[in-house]
Amino acid sequence: MNAVPVLAPLIGVQEPRILVKPDRISSSGQDAVDLAASAGLFLDPWQQFALDVALGERADGQWSAFEVDLTVARQNGKGSILEARELAGLFLFDEELILHSAHEFKTAKEAYNRVCRLIQSTPTLAARVAAYPRNPSEFGIDLHSGQRLRFIARSSTSGRGYTADCAILDEAFKLTSEGMAALLPTLSARPNPQVWYASSAAMSTSEQMHKVRKRALAGEGSRLAYLEWSAPDDCEDGDHQAWAMANPALGYRIDEEFIESEFQALGSEVFRRERPSIPDEMQGESVFLPGQWDACRDRSSKIEGRLTFAIDMRLDRSSSAIAVAGRRADGLIHVEVIDHREGTSWVIPRLQELVKRWRPGQLLLDAGGPAGSLLRDLEDLHIGPKLVGMREFAQACGAFYDAVHQGNLRHLGQPTLDIAITGGQKRRIGDLWAWNRAGLVDTAPLVATSVAFWGVSNKSARSRAINLSAVLDAANDAEKEPS
Repeated sequence: MNAVPVLAPLIGVQEPRILVKPDRISSSGQDAVDLAASAGLFLDPWQQFALDVALGERADGQWSAFEVDLTVARQNGKGSILEARELAGLFLFDEELILHSAHEFKTAKEAYNRVCRLIQSTPTLAARVAAYPRNPSEFGIDLHSGQRLRFIARSSTSGRGYTADCAILDEAFKLTSEGMAALLPTLSARPNPQVWYASSAAMSTSEQMHKVRKRALAGEGSRLAYLEWSAPDDCEDGDHQAWAMANPALGYRIDEEFIESEFQALGSEVFRRERPSIPDEMQGESVFLPGQWDACRDRSSKIEGRLTFAIDMRLDRSSSAIAVAGRRADGLIHVEVIDHREGTSWVIPRLQELVKRWRPGQLLLDAGGPAGSLLRDLEDLHIGPKLVGMREFAQACGAFYDAVHQGNLRHLGQPTLDIAITGGQKRRIGDLWAWNRAGLVDTAPLVATSVAFWGVSNKSARSRAINLSAVLDAANDAEKEPS
């Protein structure tokens, strides 16, 4: 009887199907791999490859990649790459603060425990640790040198107040615009920052992941390292070779029998996202073409003429924004978000402060929007805004849209407005449209900016504008008159 041939186990593909890597002259990846090994963390070839790409260096010593996206199916060992990166940041790169965030605190806590075990099992590393601080909102590791590693759960406020050299955004499929806006500015003041997105494949609601993937596929972003282990969109669910493309740990810590069980237990939609790592279709698309908003950026832009303020709130009143617009010396209109915070209670005091300091020509408010509730308080303070009706609001959105498409406005490149721009969606208002406040993205900065722009650009709006300076002067004079 002939022996039945024994098939060799299927081994996962070690290099990603989609790979974008910035130009570099060297890499610190091997140093990170060696340090991890000295702590008992031995990385697979694919994990070593990811670190080599992510930690590439330019001639000036800066990271070649400011952004690193690591997309791979669950249980492949993504967390080990993050652990190696964090160890290297603390003990090799002298980074002052590394911020590790996850969607849920329990996930961040588990990541903290794994890094602690690696350090505590390595006497030379443990000797450099001064403390392992813990409190209800964050866990950390502090070195005698003053360097810190912090583990937190993401929210619209987490990360604010920190200045980090490296931000690890784990569970990036749950990364929201608010979480991104809270964490990304923490890197702005550091000399050589890096941000990591680490996740399984994007869900339909994974707005940030879809945006980064779209840039990678379009070849945009000279400082984006993008590594995606995935199968082609048109593969069959039961294609074992496709499984190998999406799971580099297949044959190491995942076997075909386990994936067969998943295939039978999960529906096709969930299985395709979780194991072949095929992303869901994104909910909605940006109304602007790639590069249009960036083409209007001018970090030195400033207003030379009279200011126009506008206010807006998110539909659920969880955040509010104040924007300003005005003419530049060259006649183009400059737009800017002055303030954008959680809640609504801060808006009136902030407006009082801004109006008193800048004496704007007008303040605009969409009367039919959630910020309309501020009208009575504003009037009591003699800051009566010009009310924008529904049709005027739609015209403001259209005018702003046209200006971006034509390159006829300028902005500073603020993250809070960039996020609103890339995620803003339309909603119908009769035969017109306006920005959708009910979408996933916080559009308050976009709505306020659009209305402020319209107030400057629209002749009829200017002619009917309330001159706040005159109103305030009259109110002050009335208060001075004896009763």
